[in-house]
Order: sequence, then structure tokens, then C-alpha cells
Amino acid sequence: GVAMRVECKHFESRTYANGETVRKCDLDLAPEAPWRCPDQCPRFERRLADAAWSYGTLVSPPTPPEPPGVGVGEGVGALLDEAEAILNAAGPTILAEVEAERARQQSATDPWWRRAFGRARRPRRRR
Repeated sequence: GVAMRVECKHFESRTYANGETVRKCDLDLAPEAPWRCPDQCPRFERRLADAAWSYGTLVSPPTPPEPPGVGVGEGVGALLDEAEAILNAAGPTILAEVEAERARQQSATDPWWRRAFGRARRPRRRR
């Protein structure tokens, strides 16, 4: 791969309030981001202008140095793809757990008649 192409219109760099900076390809085509883009990326498009953007006064910190092994073989990209698959698989389970906890908390604060009879629905008015 080549160094991240900051001039590509799909490159995004964002600094959050806690100081953490994220550098990535919005199309998720750079498996070794923030260090490298694919050699011949089929979606590379030079950014023509940054119209309607307002830039703050903070300067983004420099890209961290490449860890050993980046750019050597397919190992890093495959590892990151595997990690992403694990997180994506866990997402629905985590969401279900959060929703169940919210429902438990809501039912604990409901009056006794709502817990006993459920939530009554109001009949629709006819016009």
C-alpha cells in the first residue's frame, strides 16, 4: 500500500473533544488505515475543494508511527477484518441486552396497574 491519501475525497480526519483523532477511508477500502491505502485504489478521487467547510483553530496531531508489520503481506488487513466481524456479530446481542435492561428499568418505575394490566392504548378518534 501507499501512505494514506489525505487528498482523496473519501479520506476523513476527525478530532474529538477528548483529543483522540480518527483517520479513515469513508468507504472502508483502506484496511491498514490510518497508515496505508491500497496501491491502486479503484475509488480514489482527488478532493477538488472543501466548499462549505469551516475549519477550527486546532491542529490535528500527526499520524502515529506505523506499527511493525504494516504493509508486509495481508496479515494486518486480515486481522482487522476478523476483529470487525467479531464486533459486528456481537452487536445484535449487545443491543438486545441494552433494550431488555431499559424495559426492566421502565417497568420498575411504572405504577402497579400498568404492570398488572399493561399499557392501555387509547382508541382512535373518528373524523
